[in-house]
Amino acid sequence: MVPPFFLPGVRVPLSTTDVTPLNRGSAEIGDAWQRLVRQRRLYTVITVVAIVAALCGSLWFANDSNAGHFFERAPHILDFLSWLIPKDWNDVWRALFDLPNVNGSKTEEFNFADGRVYLFGSSVYFPEYFYLMLTTINIALTSTLIGFIFAVPLSFLAARNMSPSNWLRIPVKRIAELLRAFPEIVIAGLFAAILSIGPLAAIIAVGLHCIGALTKLFYEVVENAEMGPDEGLRAVGATWLTRMRFGTLPQVLPNFMSYALLRLEINVRASTIIGAVGGGGIGQELKLSISRGFGAKTLALILLLFVTIFVIDQISGWLRVKLVGEQAFKFVP
Repeated sequence: MVPPFFLPGVRVPLSTTDVTPLNRGSAEIGDAWQRLVRQRRLYTVITVVAIVAALCGSLWFANDSNAGHFFERAPHILDFLSWLIPKDWNDVWRALFDLPNVNGSKTEEFNFADGRVYLFGSSVYFPEYFYLMLTTINIALTSTLIGFIFAVPLSFLAARNMSPSNWLRIPVKRIAELLRAFPEIVIAGLFAAILSIGPLAAIIAVGLHCIGALTKLFYEVVENAEMGPDEGLRAVGATWLTRMRFGTLPQVLPNFMSYALLRLEINVRASTIIGAVGGGGIGQELKLSISRGFGAKTLALILLLFVTIFVIDQISGWLRVKLVGEQAFKFVP
């Protein structure tokens, strides 16, 4: 005789002993989920309270450090816009291209033509701000080149899968961390005191920081490289240098160039900031214009700096896509 629960269309209820463990397990999972939700909400509240307390404490410290005038002066924080707007907007273009002032003023604020850089003693000149911008770009290019040259060999020594010895890998990584630990402006201030102000101190500061930053990025790329070519070269008795040159470097070089171009964008901005501490270039002139309240000159410098960085970013982004490939920048769902 066939049992009733094997007959088609016949439904036999499960016993209580069969249902209870399933319900009990679901209840335990639900309780555990609720506890996690409550715990996460508690942590969120604690984090928000801590951030608000830190913000209030920093505002109190700022007010106390400014002899109680921080909150009084807060509504006037954008008052500098009043002097930044020139009376004649054409003065911005005159300052940018060193054109003569037509207003008749002989003050330093309007002596636009005095900064011309004449080429080879002729009447052809190069606008002062463009010349300073080229100085800033040269600082960034030289620093990036120095960082790239040193970071490539250091990255192979610091990579876990390529380093010939842990005794060499660990000190190299620590040196790279030390080089990128200090901001460029701090290093530039130190070398400006030693070497005097000028582009040389800026190149050394940005270059040292660039070595540390690129070494970090490069050795992470090396550690993700395909090990097949290296193992094949090792099997035929190739030296470590040969394995790096012909087995790994061709794989990682496009990514190396992509990171170097990205670092070039960062170095242009860093070189501008370093000019404020005597590093030369357009940053130094921008600091002087702001401190003296020269609105037209300040706007001309900001405009030139914005256009230059925008153009460099676009060119660098285009080159990185060509080097790495468009597929590396596409979203894969």
